[in-house]
Amino acid sequence: MAKISKNYDLIVLGAGGAGLMCAATAGQVGKSVLVIDHADKPGKKILISGGGRCNFTNIGTTARQFLSKNPHFAKSALGRYQPQDFIDLVERHNITWHEKTLGQLFCDGSAQQIVDMLMVECQSGDVTFAFGSAISKVDKQDGLFQVEHGGQQSLGTSLVVATGGPSIPKMGATGFAYDLARQFGLKVVEPRPALVPFTLGGDEALFKDLSGVATETIVKFGKTAFRESSLFTHKGLSGPAILQISSYWKNGTPVAVDFLPTRTGDWFLANKRKKPKMKFNALLSSALPERLAEILADKLGLSGPIGDLGDKALVAAETRLHDWQFNPNGTEGFAKAEVTVGGVSTEELSSKTMESKKVAGLYFIGECVDVTGWLGGYNFQWAWASGVAAGEVA
Repeated sequence: MAKISKNYDLIVLGAGGAGLMCAATAGQVGKSVLVIDHADKPGKKILISGGGRCNFTNIGTTARQFLSKNPHFAKSALGRYQPQDFIDLVERHNITWHEKTLGQLFCDGSAQQIVDMLMVECQSGDVTFAFGSAISKVDKQDGLFQVEHGGQQSLGTSLVVATGGPSIPKMGATGFAYDLARQFGLKVVEPRPALVPFTLGGDEALFKDLSGVATETIVKFGKTAFRESSLFTHKGLSGPAILQISSYWKNGTPVAVDFLPTRTGDWFLANKRKKPKMKFNALLSSALPERLAEILADKLGLSGPIGDLGDKALVAAETRLHDWQFNPNGTEGFAKAEVTVGGVSTEELSSKTMESKKVAGLYFIGECVDVTGWLGGYNFQWAWASGVAAGEVA
């Protein structure tokens, strides 16, 4: 029989960004908190983020950078806990940081500083940790949540689920939060990999020969577009622009890539008049990496001096290069996905507190909720904001 431990005001499942933020917030307002995690250390996904420097927020965060069945759901939490609030916390802990492109903030040192900061914040409140403690059962009886873990049972007045989604399973990620949501009668929006590389096959397999080649692009799917670098891999397509669009992509549909984002107007025709003896490949190589230019020229069926090429052929080629259609045959899946689209339905939760509308005292925060941010620090800001929203009231 499981050993009965002391009761807690709040039990948090998961010691990632959202869980630690929630625990620290609740602990500092006088709640007794237990954080349970099957991992032996806290913040494992934090530690690998941003190349080990943790892209901990984005100064341009609004609800517009998030995908959800309800695009308005994230507004409340994000509005009440903003990037500057987390920056203030980082600076109180004397962690120096820098801004990269597009509002992305990183530690000057390492991601370990963010984990250490969150643990210090927890220690300043009444927070207990149970690491390396696998959860075997969760139930609610007589108004208390009962969690069996690591051979013992802990009781909590409130329960916060912050176990993330199934992305990066090698780090222990699972769909545990979804199973728990369904157990308590909550709906789950079908999860799928997001911020994930595409795989190519068939006629497009030749692009795999460009593995390691990157170039600035505009990548489009429907009305959504991102202007950042794209990278060819031995399996297909990756890089920031591709990862961003992958969150919106639907299987079996094409993705459009603009290979000439800095070239406008009739660039080929203008160069035909100025430099008629210039080889087509050489002109394309002036805008793109040489190996990429060669393959694209070959696919376009154009070679030789541009002065010898017809105007219609050049206009058609330029049009295609601004709107090159790729047909991914899939993605690299949850194994390579940075986050998950879908999750616990926002219809089931209060946008102010993250509490279940059906089960009093049950909260879902962070990545396990159907709120998914763009690449660039947005998902961390959602972790902090949703963690604070629940921690203030749970």
